[in-house]
Amino acid sequence: MHWNFGSREDQFFFCCYLSFYLDFALFWLLLSSLFLCFIEINILRLDLSLFTPLPPCPQYQVGQLYMISKHSHEQSEKGEGVEVVSNEPYEDPIYGQGQYTEKRIHLSSKLPGWAQAVVPRIFYVTEKAWNYYPHTITGNLQCSFLPKFSIYIKTKYEDNNGQNDNVFEDDEVEKEVVPLDIAFDELPERYYKESEDPRKFQSWKTQRGPLCEGWRDTFTPIMCSYKLTTVKFEVWGLQTRVEQFVHKAIRDILLAGHRQAFAWIDEWHDMTMEDVREFERVTQEATNSMIGMRSGDPAASGPIPSRSQPSSAPNTPLVTDAPEFFLSIPKDRQRKCSAPETLTLHQKD
Repeated sequence: MHWNFGSREDQFFFCCYLSFYLDFALFWLLLSSLFLCFIEINILRLDLSLFTPLPPCPQYQVGQLYMISKHSHEQSEKGEGVEVVSNEPYEDPIYGQGQYTEKRIHLSSKLPGWAQAVVPRIFYVTEKAWNYYPHTITGNLQCSFLPKFSIYIKTKYEDNNGQNDNVFEDDEVEKEVVPLDIAFDELPERYYKESEDPRKFQSWKTQRGPLCEGWRDTFTPIMCSYKLTTVKFEVWGLQTRVEQFVHKAIRDILLAGHRQAFAWIDEWHDMTMEDVREFERVTQEATNSMIGMRSGDPAASGPIPSRSQPSSAPNTPLVTDAPEFFLSIPKDRQRKCSAPETLTLHQKD
C-alpha cells in the first residue's frame, strides 16, 4: 500500500503528530499502570458502633441468630437470596467453642442499575463467618466473578452504650467511626416498616419501647455491637463507587437488621440456644428450597470453597500481602440526627 503525504512539509507535520500521539499513548499507559498499582494496595475501613435496647449475652445472641435466619428467609425468593452451605460447630484454639457458617448470597436483581450493567446475570457472594460470642469474624467474603473484591468484618458485642473507644485496640489504623442508633438514624425507605419502628413499637412481654430521643443515655439493658469493616476492591475506574456502595449497604443492612431484632423480641425472648438452633435449621432448609440451590443441586455450580482457616480466625488477613497504607472514607458525609416522622414508600421498579 502506498501513502501519499504530499509535500515534505506535510510529511514533517505528520511525523510530529505521530510522535506526539505515540508519546501521549505511552504516557497514559504508564500513568494507568501506576494508578492500578495504587488501587491494588488501597483498603478502606469503617468502624461502626450500633446500639440496641436488648439484654446482654447469651440472650442477645439468641436474638441475633433468630433475626438473621428470619431476615434471610424474608429477603429470599426463587433463584435469589441467602443459601446456607454450611452451619456447624467449630472450635478455635484462642476463642474456644463457636459456630462456623458458609453462605452464598445470590444478588443479581438486587444490585443498582449501574452495577447490573457490568456484572453477569447470575452471580453470588460467598460469605464465611466464625462466631465465638462475644467475638464474630466475617471474612473471605468474595464475589463469584470478581476475585479482587473482598470484605472483612470483625465484630465484638459489649454490654454498654458505646463507651469503649478502642474496642479493637488499633488506634494506629486510620478509620471513620460511625455510631448507629436503631431508632433515630436514617433508614432507606425500602427497609422501613411501621411495625418495626422502635419509636412506635412496644414489647408486650418485656414492656420495652417505644424509644425516645436520648434513650441511649437512660435505657437499660443496652447492648453495643462494635464492627470494624474493611473493604478491598481492585478494579480501576469502579473502585470509589463500589466501595461507597458497599459501606452504605453494610450500614443500612445492619441498621435494618437490629431494628428487626428489637421488633421481633416477643418471638424469640423465651427461646433457649437449642430452640434457636432448631429454628435456624428449619428456616435454612425452607430458604434453600425456596432459592432452589441446595447443596448438590446442578444449579449450585462451581466448587464450594474450603472452610479451613488459620489457628485463630480473628487473625485471618484480608489478603496474603499486607497493605502498605490505609485510606479513610471522606469525613464530609453528613448524617441526619433523626429519621423523619413519616416515610413515604415507593414502588420498586
